[in-house]
Amino acid sequence: MKFINRRKKDNRFLDLLARQTEFTVQGMEALKQYMIEPDAALAEQVSKMESEADEVRRILIDELNRTFVTPFDREDIFALSLTIDDILDYAESTVDEMAMLNVESNSYLERMVSLLTDAATEIHRGVLQLVDHPNVANDHAVRAKALENRVEQVYREALADLFHDPKDLDEVMDILKLREIYRHLSNAADRGDQAANVIGDIVVKWL
Repeated sequence: MKFINRRKKDNRFLDLLARQTEFTVQGMEALKQYMIEPDAALAEQVSKMESEADEVRRILIDELNRTFVTPFDREDIFALSLTIDDILDYAESTVDEMAMLNVESNSYLERMVSLLTDAATEIHRGVLQLVDHPNVANDHAVRAKALENRVEQVYREALADLFHDPKDLDEVMDILKLREIYRHLSNAADRGDQAANVIGDIVVKWL
């Protein structure tokens, strides 16, 4: 199978993608805990993981620019790294704006982040299995996409519950703040779905 042969020649990109997804899972785990018990240390952990993942991505891009032969299409490597990066970017935006806007967590936020954490874990596992067990990698991608659908369901439920008749201007402001936070997590789910799609594309191309 030519995909595995290419992998034997150069696995740097797979290792870097695996590191990037590992930091993403750790960042999402911190965000998950933050939603349960908001704490500045947990917010800092999300930011730290985002910075660590960014550094890995910078190295990956540098390797792409300097390497002629890659284990699979460089466009797919770039796209997968980019979508994974976006997940953690939205996680960091979420904690930053919750603190800045003084938004408290609720059951919808807890559910959305829990599902996103599971999706990030599936993407990480998919990357780990991309070469040696591509069909297993695709299974993880399918699970990640299913979790994204569940995030969107909770997102719609949250919006439906949010837009009740506001009693005053303060309630209107609270609605707008929460809607912005919900949107960050919905965007994170979209990026997770795109990452899963790239994994599936790689499997189809190289099987």
